[in-house]
Amino acid sequence: MSGASLMDSLFQRSLEDLIKGLRQQLIGEQAFISKALEEIRKEIRSTDLSTKSTALLKLSYLSSIHFHDMSFAAFNALEVLSSPRFFHKKIAYHAISLSFHDSTPVILLITNHLRKDLTSTNEFEVSLSLQCLSTIANLDLARDLTPEIFTLLATNKLYVRRKAVAVVLRVFEKYPDSVRVCFKRLVENLENSDPQVLSAVVGVFCELACKDPKSYLPLAPEFYKILVDSRNNWVLIKVLKIFAKLAPLESRLAKRVVEPICDHMRRTGAKSLLFECVRTVFTSFSEYDSAVRLAVEKVREFLVDEDPNLKYLGLQALSIVAPKHLWAVSENKEAVIKSLSDADPNIKIESLRLVMAMVSEHNVAEISRVLVSYALKSDPVFCNEILGSILSTCSRNVYEIIVDFDWYVSLLGEMSRIPHFQKGGEIENQLIDIGMRVKDVRPELVHVSRDFLIDPALLANSFLHRVLSAAAWVSGEYVEFSRNELELMEALLQPRTSLLPPSIRAIYIQSAFKVLVFCLHTYLMQRKSVASSTSPDNFPSGVSASVSYELFDDLSVENGADATVSHGPTCTSASITSEHIVNLLNMVELALGPLLGSHDVEVQERAQNVLGFVDSTKQELINSSVQEGKDLEGKGVETSKTIELMHDAFSKELGPISSSAQGKVSLPGGLVLKENLGDLEMICADIGLPSSNSFSFGSPYEEKDGVSLSNLQIKEDSEQLNESTSLLAEHRKRHGLYYLPVGKSEIILNDYPPANDPMLQGNINDNADDLAKLTEESLVSKRKPSHAKPRPVVVKLDEVDEKPVVITKLESKDDSLSGAVRDILFGSEDTVPTSSQSNLSDKPSSKRKGKEKQHATHVESKDNLVDNGNPSSRRRKHHGHGKERRHRSPRKKNAEEREDTVQKEKEKSSRRHDRHKSRQRAEELLSVSAQTPPIPDFLL
Repeated sequence: MSGASLMDSLFQRSLEDLIKGLRQQLIGEQAFISKALEEIRKEIRSTDLSTKSTALLKLSYLSSIHFHDMSFAAFNALEVLSSPRFFHKKIAYHAISLSFHDSTPVILLITNHLRKDLTSTNEFEVSLSLQCLSTIANLDLARDLTPEIFTLLATNKLYVRRKAVAVVLRVFEKYPDSVRVCFKRLVENLENSDPQVLSAVVGVFCELACKDPKSYLPLAPEFYKILVDSRNNWVLIKVLKIFAKLAPLESRLAKRVVEPICDHMRRTGAKSLLFECVRTVFTSFSEYDSAVRLAVEKVREFLVDEDPNLKYLGLQALSIVAPKHLWAVSENKEAVIKSLSDADPNIKIESLRLVMAMVSEHNVAEISRVLVSYALKSDPVFCNEILGSILSTCSRNVYEIIVDFDWYVSLLGEMSRIPHFQKGGEIENQLIDIGMRVKDVRPELVHVSRDFLIDPALLANSFLHRVLSAAAWVSGEYVEFSRNELELMEALLQPRTSLLPPSIRAIYIQSAFKVLVFCLHTYLMQRKSVASSTSPDNFPSGVSASVSYELFDDLSVENGADATVSHGPTCTSASITSEHIVNLLNMVELALGPLLGSHDVEVQERAQNVLGFVDSTKQELINSSVQEGKDLEGKGVETSKTIELMHDAFSKELGPISSSAQGKVSLPGGLVLKENLGDLEMICADIGLPSSNSFSFGSPYEEKDGVSLSNLQIKEDSEQLNESTSLLAEHRKRHGLYYLPVGKSEIILNDYPPANDPMLQGNINDNADDLAKLTEESLVSKRKPSHAKPRPVVVKLDEVDEKPVVITKLESKDDSLSGAVRDILFGSEDTVPTSSQSNLSDKPSSKRKGKEKQHATHVESKDNLVDNGNPSSRRRKHHGHGKERRHRSPRKKNAEEREDTVQKEKEKSSRRHDRHKSRQRAEELLSVSAQTPPIPDFLL
């Protein structure tokens, strides 16, 4: 057996051989690693510790670099850990740190190994065990090894003490009861003269204070002394973080600490410490004007520095102070505006946030115009950052900074046509939301939506589909504000809507349904109003679809300039004739007929609804119009009632709904929402879903003589498509204002210009300096402008517009940890003030410890554990035992008398202490809250 182990160790590949072979391999990296893992699995079962440790080292390398699982070697790592050689222990501890976790089965077997190494005389072995414990400690390890950690917190080996202090944070987190044992000694290390130990202690308290700062208020004097006396920048940064958490809890503390922080800002040359001072002042001392102004001066040095890192920190500091002191951003607006053109994307985003922080209702139009100009010149990512910032800022608190909603709606339309635009979802939500909330803006909203719908080039841009969806919904919902309903109907049913997703095409169909009902209702109202005074026109028996497009074009030209908009129920000045109605119905049948075979359920259902309505009303409309003067009481009356009913249904105004409205609806008594649906799969097993969600032209189920009806329909549609394409080209000539420009001199049929063409920005040659100058002018504080019209009414809800504040409770471990700390610091109110006052005096530490022991009677139960780590206390204890031996005698009565005397002395001292406490309470200020932790008098 020993021979085999010797041969294995002689021919075993080392870690260096493994790395060289991995770099020079020819069989592939994965194949080489798999072969190496097979070798490691064989070597790690060897009885030779050198062979086993080498295999474990190679496995650790593969786990660290190539992320291979090494949990199978957990027990083998414990075997290597039992070796007396330090090199083997080092390999084992490293492997354990990488592979062990709370659910590792053999983790409890490491307890004795750790206890043995923690009490070793070799400080490097102790250091290895502490480093491993800080990574793998769980509840059991932290509980069992707390006495050893407590002893190491007072060791004379500073190298070990520093690591023991760092391990305390992990032990406290896993086992909060260890606070009652180790916390006092951890506080004593705040007075350690070694900078490395002090840095470790301050780092631990910084992490603890971030979780529950209120529990550490009594330690403010110790932190204050470190803030004043320390010259270590790292320690000062951690102390500043602690005071940033403590200062808002105690106003007296803030008054005392703000001056040393200002001294550090004036004196230090370290940028890291300077920035931490600035951030502390901005976050926790913003009510001290002198400190804030000094910090703003230091921030200006960051902004003008050529280092992009410092410039970014300066912008970030301004973003912290902006909510409370906006003047600080205004004083540095030149540097902020120039940063919009910086090459660093992080700097541009921070400067953009600062610019948006300065937006108000007086300058929102100017700043938005400048930012849109920046967006036209920017890369796609920053362009959408600008657009998103404008949208979020303008919609904040239900559009509170928007006065002119007509301008804002037109701005949304302009932003949608910017190259690289990708904010369709946000603009869709805002267009619909503004339409429901602000009644006065609906005419302009319909006008902007019409510009989107009549441009066929926009249908090919997938980023604009959401905007087109909102435009279609707005045009159908508020069709009474449209200037030309027939032109709108043509735009909603144009052939290129086939490029839209089915969900958006369904919205187009529903909006066309609303426009159709409105046109029919308007036509009936006109007939009734002129029936007695004019003779009816002869209703034509049928009109082709091509003629309908020509009539719509003529109507759009004739009525485009003469249409007037009013806020009443009808707003189209031109009358709708019977020919227009027939052409409209024919166009609906032609456009929606092929959609009856669509595979999308929503599109198919909406198309069926519209066509069913047309079929039920078309013939009766024709008959009633032919007999218009003779029989007005016949079937036409039923059609009128149907149209009137649909018009009333669509005329119901939609308003914003509270997000909590559904929760207020009580559930019916017999409704069971949590019923088991386990048999649903068995029930629906035979139901097959369509493989594609595309739609076909014509019904897929009807064929005749081997020729598909859909093929015949496609041929007919292609002829109609060519015809309608020429009509659309003619429409483009007439309404070229609303089409995107093309690069060619002549218009090619069915060749629409791509939306958001990057070549459109060729005419934008504004320099960054010019834009910066323009932005500066817009940011200058002006007098409140006198608006031409007052701000319209914006509908608000009681609950929807206010986001609920979510209160998160601390975890149970944090609660228990904070409770243990409060028991130590607040349980004996004498301990902290005594030590705090002695920090300002020149008394030696031995007397201070003696006073603490006299007053902290609740800690006496742990004196045995404390004395284990203190040689002097053991000597005093041994000396006390000697006295007991000398004074032991048969006269037990004297001993009892002595005990009574000692008890009486303790009672007298406690009564004096109570009177002293009551006198202190009477002298305290009345403004101090009763729940505020006790703060030493030197902070007053």
